[in-house]
Amino acid sequence: MKAFLREIVIMLAIAAVIVVAFQVSVQTFRIYMSSMEPSFYEEQRLLVNKAAYIFGDPEWSDVVIFHAPGNRQGDYIKRVIAGPGDTVEVKEGAVYVNGFKLDEPYIKSPPAYTLEEQKIPENMYFVLGDNRNNSDDSHNGWLVPRQNMIGKAWLSIWPPPEWGVVPSYSLAEQLVGTTSQ
Repeated sequence: MKAFLREIVIMLAIAAVIVVAFQVSVQTFRIYMSSMEPSFYEEQRLLVNKAAYIFGDPEWSDVVIFHAPGNRQGDYIKRVIAGPGDTVEVKEGAVYVNGFKLDEPYIKSPPAYTLEEQKIPENMYFVLGDNRNNSDDSHNGWLVPRQNMIGKAWLSIWPPPEWGVVPSYSLAEQLVGTTSQ
């Protein structure tokens, strides 16, 4: 009987460790805006990998969840377009990073605005919604501090037809090869 109780205590301890580790490294996120259409829609739910940025930094094209900067309320979901040291410019319906035009298959429509070239400061990220013309994002003059990053969108968990891994696009896939010069 003593061995049986010991096994139950060990099993409960292991289960508790697994639950705590899951709570620390993963959270759910409900999309409440249309700024990421057509990639994500209102009321869609995602699992966010909070551990993704413990040992690394956000990369180009990562879909990130972050605490809204400035006086904005809540958490936002956007796509990383440029990081520290990069330059970004928006003109003629295209985004240019470090002088190279991006091919962005995930956007709803090309941006109908321009943005003068700017260099992204250390510890900051330039983010845009996939619904470029209907998104409160970095083209409005704000950047995301690294410490505001919660995690990387990982899995779509609701509704069932949208289940699956969040697609990722490498920088190499997006570079068109022409510069903004």
